[in-house]
Amino acid sequence: MQTQNKMLEQQNSQVQENSGTVAQLRTQQSMDDKEEEMSRSALTAFRAKEEEIERKKMEVREKVRAQLTRAEEETKRLAVIREELEALSDPMRKDVAVVRKKIDSVNKELKPLGQSCQKKEKEYKDALEAFNEKNKEKTQLITKLMELVAESERLRMKKLEELSKNIDSLH
Repeated sequence: MQTQNKMLEQQNSQVQENSGTVAQLRTQQSMDDKEEEMSRSALTAFRAKEEEIERKKMEVREKVRAQLTRAEEETKRLAVIREELEALSDPMRKDVAVVRKKIDSVNKELKPLGQSCQKKEKEYKDALEAFNEKNKEKTQLITKLMELVAESERLRMKKLEELSKNIDSLH
């Protein structure tokens, strides 16, 4: 009996150990299940995020493509407008260029003429000043001549009067 009791005890202890091990296995399995479920939900969430990112990327690409298309259309329209403007202003541009060349040519001719004019104006002023000085000198000389002639006539008249008195006194 004792051996039976021991055996029973041994069996009971093994059953208890086995049930503890089974309980541990169940706990570990439920933890593994939870971890696997969490991994699956994390993977699902990651895939959902990736899909959302990809969808947004596609939306942005589409928006960029639409903007580029609009920009290309605007560029084409602007090129057409530029061509029309150039066609409108082209005849005037040629006339303006011709007139500008003539103006440049006249300016080139005017420069030496202006310098010559300034030189001749200076010569004229110098000549006029010399003329005025000589004219002033002439006027002074004429005045002196008139004074001398007047003095000479006065002296001659005086002499004539003296001679006339001498002649009268002789008679």
